[in-house]
Amino acid sequence: MFYNHLIKPILFHLDPESAHHLVSGFLSLSQKIPFFHKTLSSLFEYKSERLKQTIQGIQFPNPLGLAAGFDKTTELFPTMIHMGFGFIEVGTITAKEQPGNEKPRLFRYPTQKALINRMGFNNPGADMAESNLKNQQKDGVRGINAGKSKVTELENAVSDYVYTLKKLVPYGDYAVINISSPNTPGLRSLQTKKSLIELIEGIQSAFEGKFPIPLYLKFAPDLSEEELVENLKVCLDYKINGVILTNTTLDKKILREDNPPEGGLSGGPLFEKSLRFVSIAYKTLKGKIPIIGVGGIDSGEKALRMMEAGANLIQIYTAYIYEGPFLPYQICCYLDKAVKEKGLSHISELIGTGNSL
Repeated sequence: MFYNHLIKPILFHLDPESAHHLVSGFLSLSQKIPFFHKTLSSLFEYKSERLKQTIQGIQFPNPLGLAAGFDKTTELFPTMIHMGFGFIEVGTITAKEQPGNEKPRLFRYPTQKALINRMGFNNPGADMAESNLKNQQKDGVRGINAGKSKVTELENAVSDYVYTLKKLVPYGDYAVINISSPNTPGLRSLQTKKSLIELIEGIQSAFEGKFPIPLYLKFAPDLSEEELVENLKVCLDYKINGVILTNTTLDKKILREDNPPEGGLSGGPLFEKSLRFVSIAYKTLKGKIPIIGVGGIDSGEKALRMMEAGANLIQIYTAYIYEGPFLPYQICCYLDKAVKEKGLSHISELIGTGNSL
């Protein structure tokens, strides 16, 4: 109630990007306050042995993560990891520093609890991100999300990704190849089978066939179901360690606007599509590699549905803006009670139990 009645009205009085910068500035400054992180942990963390998982050697205290896009600069991780999340995915980071697209580039749709963004991977670049991460205390699980620089031609995408990964992989527990943002021209063309294979082979070759940490691919919800399955099979064939489903969508029909802004739609309207993709992935992958489900999760009920559809882990972003900082606690509490009420001993026993495909 404190957030909804006091903090949220102030933030929503500002334009979305200004509100984000205000919050980010406060979180950055808070890192200098003695014992502040311990206070955050006591307020926002929900702890339960039932929610802990070890996936590919990584120990997750709970299955809920903060999706890439919130901590674009890698500077907020030390604070956000104490706010109830089981893991934080930083970025998207590109090889070269880039300011992103022209403003305005972030738009709220409160009725649908949705956002449209055309940020364009605004970030400090791999060199600065490396400097940030090198000097941080790492108190939890950190994912590294890498994208292609806008000025880099598609035929040089491999070297662009490799530069970022080689810089940042030493500071991450897992890495993500983001080929699904709609806001970098041509990026989604890397999701075609031929281009995807060339990208994977190029990255694996640069690391001499042995990537040092688990490597995930993040796909768009605008693929056809046939394209999704084809790409999932490529992931299996080329020993990719996991997939993230899904990024933002270009389908804005649910907004019922004649001329919505360009960019990707996230939040509530994306949930059913992401849920469907997770269900298809669970059926296709058969537990061989993990799935991170993201898109429109704004409650414990939706988090449970996503995991029952087959997601090993889940992420939020847009809902965090609308529902506030206690959402991770609420989701984890709900999941823990669901496990207990179903007579199960562990969250992993929920995964895929509601898959109807």
